[in-house]
Amino acid sequence: MDIGVDVGTTVTKAVAFDDRGRQVAEASRPTRLARPGPGRFEHDTDEIVASVNEVIQELGASLEGLASPSSIGGEAGEPVIAITGQGDGLWLVDDSGRPVRPAISWLDARSSSILGKWTESGVVEQVFRRSGNRMFPGASGPLLAAVLAEEPEVLERAATAAYCKDVVMQRLTGVRATDVSDASAPFLDPRTGEYDAEALAACGLTDWQHLLAPVSEPVGELQDDSLGLPKGTRVSSGPYDLPAAAIGAGVTEVGDALLTVGTTLACQVVTRDLPVDGEPAGLFLGTWTPGVWLRAMPAMVGTAALDQVLKLVGATTTQLQQLLTGSRPGANGVTVLPYLSEAGERAPFVATDARGTFDGISLSTTQGDLLRATCEGIAYAARHCLDAAGWTGKVTVCGGGARSNEWTQILADVLDAPLHTTEASQVAARGGVIAAKRVQGEVGDEWIAETRQIDPDPTRAAFYAEGYAHYLRRIEAARSRWADPAPTFSGVR
Repeated sequence: MDIGVDVGTTVTKAVAFDDRGRQVAEASRPTRLARPGPGRFEHDTDEIVASVNEVIQELGASLEGLASPSSIGGEAGEPVIAITGQGDGLWLVDDSGRPVRPAISWLDARSSSILGKWTESGVVEQVFRRSGNRMFPGASGPLLAAVLAEEPEVLERAATAAYCKDVVMQRLTGVRATDVSDASAPFLDPRTGEYDAEALAACGLTDWQHLLAPVSEPVGELQDDSLGLPKGTRVSSGPYDLPAAAIGAGVTEVGDALLTVGTTLACQVVTRDLPVDGEPAGLFLGTWTPGVWLRAMPAMVGTAALDQVLKLVGATTTQLQQLLTGSRPGANGVTVLPYLSEAGERAPFVATDARGTFDGISLSTTQGDLLRATCEGIAYAARHCLDAAGWTGKVTVCGGGARSNEWTQILADVLDAPLHTTEASQVAARGGVIAAKRVQGEVGDEWIAETRQIDPDPTRAAFYAEGYAHYLRRIEAARSRWADPAPTFSGVR
């Protein structure tokens, strides 16, 4: 058996897979996302590492009787533990992988003012032309600049400006490295596979290039047996969760897309082209297959927006299906721009001041109308992202939002395309294992993901085509309002 570990934004999971890629056991732990100030989101790095240790230990205990520790992973040389996790953010650690400050989440907005200046001065466009990555507030580059401005002494103490999965890797194995997917954003030159000195210089970060970890396909060995697995057990790190999910869902053909309806609405399209001469938007993520990239549009308008609306209307996720079916397509005239993140939006456009709006509400508006309008707004955002990413082929959908049959149907109708939902529930963890096994040449057709198909309804698809055009017009109309936000009261009540 092989173990895939997925360190998410609010939960850490460990999943055991048999030699045919079938999930046989799972363990999970919720993790905290602290909010030390407005627009600021941080993790306790040690708590995240501890959560990984705990889920692996729990998984090992649940496998007793199914597999002994020595049989996990099969023949000698196979990677046993494959780690993936959230991307972006800034995880500053010392030589031993210990934190020098709390980790800064990809949700964080503290660098918004810096990014605004970089946008006006042309730095953002310059970096995009060199790396194919449009920076956003939660990306490591702007966050490094923000920490340099606010806490320069912290950078002096740091040895690595790491990513989530790489910190876990270093603590388990002592290996200091990152993979090409995390390194892609924002300083890796995708053509050479090396960090781009001009991109770093444009951001004023040349003196801190030594904090960027070496790029490889990281493999190491457990330093001790504290996890219940033998010392020397092989560990692999990467790709991070977006490209790992694409691998786990079987999205490998040029033009095919993966739509992950999670905290992030992650839209990815497989490509062999690197067009960096258009409007700066999205990310080009390196993969472990030479000459293949993922054109990613990871929008901020995922399930976090829906969760907030559920909270505001006093409903729960268990009620979602019933409430959605109680509202007709078009939500009885209610429309939503679902930009509820405090960091604004990052794909398929970047607007740090973007905020959500609800229009068309009347005395007859129901809970279901508000929720359906939110789901429709997120579906429109998905189409916007996929179109911008160059989608031309098959669409596979995964993530927590894909568990709702009604919402999945809305997505199929808005995209006017069949959706393929993967039967594998933990696709990122699965993709991490597949990537690790491919490096060793040890994975075959038996790991191909099984999917089922949801077809669009022609009548609803035609209706949503008009709704999508209206959605795009509303975005353009909203830009002037975002630039002129309402005043907020900061005095004492």
